[in-house]
Amino acid sequence: MKIKKFIPKNRYVNIACVAVIIVVLVVLYVFGWRSAVTRDATFVVARGDTVTGVATRLASRGLIESVPLFKIAVRGNGGGIQSGQYDIPRGTSVWRIANMFAHGDVAATTVVVPEGLTVKQIKELLLADNNLTGDVECGAGTDLPVCNLQDGDLFPDTYRVARGTSRLALLDLMRKKMVELESNWNRAGRIAPRPLKTWDDVVTLASIVQKETSKKSEMPIVASVYINRLRDGMRLQADPTVVYALTGGLGDMRGRPLLSKHLKTDNPYNTYARNGLPPSPIANVGLDAIRAVLQPADTNYLFFVADGRGGHKFSRTYEQHKKNQADWREIKKLQNKK
Repeated sequence: MKIKKFIPKNRYVNIACVAVIIVVLVVLYVFGWRSAVTRDATFVVARGDTVTGVATRLASRGLIESVPLFKIAVRGNGGGIQSGQYDIPRGTSVWRIANMFAHGDVAATTVVVPEGLTVKQIKELLLADNNLTGDVECGAGTDLPVCNLQDGDLFPDTYRVARGTSRLALLDLMRKKMVELESNWNRAGRIAPRPLKTWDDVVTLASIVQKETSKKSEMPIVASVYINRLRDGMRLQADPTVVYALTGGLGDMRGRPLLSKHLKTDNPYNTYARNGLPPSPIANVGLDAIRAVLQPADTNYLFFVADGRGGHKFSRTYEQHKKNQADWREIKKLQNKK
């Protein structure tokens, strides 16, 4: 009688486990580690692109090895892809690419919009940023709020947005943040120091303060000077309003000096020639300037002049102001000799 060789049952189990482990490792290697990306790349998924179309383009650029494998990876990440511009680093696996596209892990860029710029200057800044797309002007017949921007409508800030964001979309984001600030002011009771009454009054004065000083600590004092002058019926005599008038709303003399004859310019924005606030803001302002106007320092100052150290000297009387001006002229002479 032949004796059948007995194979322990647990041996079959062990073989099966090894097979499963091998399969898992192969899958992990193919999807999770193996990569066809030999150098950093950028890839754009447009609105309306299909998974098959994207997979085909990825394969044609050598970023994936297999269209079917990419489609399987997409299904494993929810089945969808989001439009946008993506950075694909060297060594990125097919699974990671599918995961990025599924979750909209788009390439980002940071846009810094300084306080105190005019709308024209901000548009110039955005046009110079190659990470943004599109124009800064609307097409003919378009009448959206972003198409009719005025100075004071935009909130300067540091914006982190998807690379490829349209310039108009970023401008509209800045506009909406300023609208939100106005809404918060309205909800808080529309409180402003006399004689300011409207949000436009607040932003208009804040734009002058913003242009006069970049020092946060000085802004409430500068604001108090202008509020005191408004209350006393004095003209504001703010140099930045003259610059705004002379440059047609650009707000930058492009290196040209501001001369005494310019102070006589007949223009609604020239606060040397006209009483009260200018017709509208002369720049786009940040929170510090707005807060300074809403909560000005308690002073009796009516004048100020540069002190030569990045700040200003403040005075109540014109006699003291003239002395401060003379000091400033001497400082400038010394600076020019260096």
